[in-house]
Amino acid sequence: MSTDKLLHQPQPRIIDLKVEGMTCASCVGRVERKLGKIEGVEATVNLPLESARVHVPDGVSDEQILQAVDSAGYKARLVVPEHTGHGRSEKEHAGQEHSAEDHMAHGGTAAALRPRLILAAVLTFPVFLVSMIPALQFSNWGWFTALLTLPVVTWSAWPFHRAAAINARHFASTMDTLVSLGVIASYLFSLGTLLADPALTAHAGMDGMADMGGGHANLYFEVAAVVVTFLLLGRYLEANAKARAGDALKALLSLGAKEASVLRNGAEVRVPAQDLVAGDIIVVRPGEKIATDGVVTDGHSAVDASLITGESVPVEVGPGDAVTGATINTSGRLLVTATRVGSETTLAQMGRLVSDAQSGKAPIARLADRISAVFVPIVLGIAVLTFVLWLVFSGDLQAAFTAAVAVLVIACPCALGLATPVGLLTGTGRGAQLGILIKGPQVLEDTRTVDTIVLDKTGTVTDGRLSVVRTLAFETAAAVTPGANRSAAETELLRLAGSVEAAGEHPIAVAIAAAAQDAAGGARPDGALAPVTGFDSAPGGGVRGTVDGRSVVAGRPGWLEENGVHLPEDAWTMLRSEQEAGSTAVLVAVDGRAAGIISLQDNLKPGSVAAIARLRALGLRPVLLTGDNAVVAARVADAVGIAPEDVLADVRPEGKVEAIKAFQAEGATVAMAGDGVNDAPALAQADLGIAMGSGTDVAIEAADLTVMGNDLGQVATAIELSRRTLATIKTNLFWAFFYNAVGIPVAALGLLNPMIAGAAMAASSVLVVGNSLRLRNFGKQHPALPAKGQ
Repeated sequence: MSTDKLLHQPQPRIIDLKVEGMTCASCVGRVERKLGKIEGVEATVNLPLESARVHVPDGVSDEQILQAVDSAGYKARLVVPEHTGHGRSEKEHAGQEHSAEDHMAHGGTAAALRPRLILAAVLTFPVFLVSMIPALQFSNWGWFTALLTLPVVTWSAWPFHRAAAINARHFASTMDTLVSLGVIASYLFSLGTLLADPALTAHAGMDGMADMGGGHANLYFEVAAVVVTFLLLGRYLEANAKARAGDALKALLSLGAKEASVLRNGAEVRVPAQDLVAGDIIVVRPGEKIATDGVVTDGHSAVDASLITGESVPVEVGPGDAVTGATINTSGRLLVTATRVGSETTLAQMGRLVSDAQSGKAPIARLADRISAVFVPIVLGIAVLTFVLWLVFSGDLQAAFTAAVAVLVIACPCALGLATPVGLLTGTGRGAQLGILIKGPQVLEDTRTVDTIVLDKTGTVTDGRLSVVRTLAFETAAAVTPGANRSAAETELLRLAGSVEAAGEHPIAVAIAAAAQDAAGGARPDGALAPVTGFDSAPGGGVRGTVDGRSVVAGRPGWLEENGVHLPEDAWTMLRSEQEAGSTAVLVAVDGRAAGIISLQDNLKPGSVAAIARLRALGLRPVLLTGDNAVVAARVADAVGIAPEDVLADVRPEGKVEAIKAFQAEGATVAMAGDGVNDAPALAQADLGIAMGSGTDVAIEAADLTVMGNDLGQVATAIELSRRTLATIKTNLFWAFFYNAVGIPVAALGLLNPMIAGAAMAASSVLVVGNSLRLRNFGKQHPALPAKGQ
């Protein structure tokens, strides 16, 4: 499937929404259930991103989707991609924009929360001191604290009350319901007590305590104020942390060049990058970013692709080489023909894949969703039951009220709603910075269970580029250059073969021509190869032509025999010897006589040995899968440390799928790493498909993980990061569940002050987000990483 089809799937439509007003997992569940009631609609809502990805069937309009969210008590607007590839920039659906004040009312951003938090902190401090320290109490101090607390429980706490009221209108409840009820109950109970007995705090300090018989006035103004302050502080810190969690994706999407120099009518014109069209000729000077994906038409340079691939070594490029938008031209001037622009570029595709992953839900998150759906009503019931039981068995109204409010405050399920999405947001964002794209949350679960990884040889374990390692002249090679010694004969043999191969396009021909060119550079001032006439080639056979008046034939033994060349016994012996050494051997004949052999090998990538060791350390069994012959495969496997029994050679592309199925039939959970179109079926068949390289749309579509570079070490890093992200999410969920499981009973037993409960509830959310943010440092050091099954 092409990138265009990947990004514009017709059935069903996929729309993105910005949803305002969500504060916890209960809100997420409510929006998803409302949208799910529309026939054929599937929605995934993300709390930290305040977004929803909705799959919409034919016959359902955008307005119906927006109305469904509105009926759930939240505001939604349709998000349209900023760049459509046609020079237009759209951000929000017309008519669906909402004011900044409306968004602030939801209390969703750190900027909106800051003034409410400052006011709450300033007023809460004296309220807390006067209420808790008898020595600071003065005559009628109760009325003083009531007055100072009023702005805190109204204006500062307004985001909680507003959300609770909206949900109440729809007969629903969320964590804001618990907070709002707890705060209002504390304030109104205290105010009612003070109104019932205006002289309750008429006396100052210890005198007042003595008048009450050593007891304490049943006032909870400090509880209401402190709970609001703590919760606002927690939400403020949480908002800042969530913004940092999304920095990686924002940084990724901002990598692209803003302008480009384009040749039009023979002159350079600076145009916005979003106005580029396929076919434009872009001028890229040293130090500039390449504005879009394209092909070099003129010039040579080294391109720093680390922003996209995560690989730090610049790549040499010249005419005919593909380049990726957002990479940096480090040296020479390049002319680049734009091939993909706008939403079709590699950078846009990366952003889409990362966004898709962050908008999804791992299976482990469904448990939290199911619990959150019924959590708040159950907590309300527990709070009422706690109040009644305390009142019945103790007769102490103060103790009953305190315990009930503590239950309301401690039970808020903020951490549950943040545990999975913030971890996913940070992990996938960090992956994008490292050139690793995680297609969806399910991938995290898959990496945990994988025990076998199948590696395609060419382009994955090896660099995929053949190079000449030896040139061997037969004893009869005097026919090449009469009277020459062996070294001279081999040099001449390579020159003649390279000259005729230069007219071909096969990778073997390119490698021989390149080696001959290098050799000629030292032997001839201009470094040029001789021209060839009468060139002919046979696919899979070889080439022939005339160079400097001499007939040259190069290729397989059968091709030479077809051209009337007889191979003597020493030629067959040397040919078998080279093949057994794992080389690709090309026979060369000159003027009708066998002259020698040129041996080529596909070189190992520099990091392959270390990468295989890392994969083993992760508990994976590496298997080499290749279409090359068994000798070549065995040589490569031995070099990188793969066991002989884990080598599958002479496997055709369609046979790769059968090989994967065979492993799965034996009970193995299989990952497959490959880099080409031929690998796409096997990537799709594998339990975990890993595509390598940034230019193969089909492989990327079929894979679960995409490594934008070509280093096998990035495959190990991708699995490590996925497992670390899953481990972080599991840790978040454990502490979120543990916190509520322990906190509610403790509060119900009257062992938890509501102020402490508020602080603990706020701290739990900040702890979950902070734990997730540790993923931002992944790869900067080399910590012990979780092995399979953890």
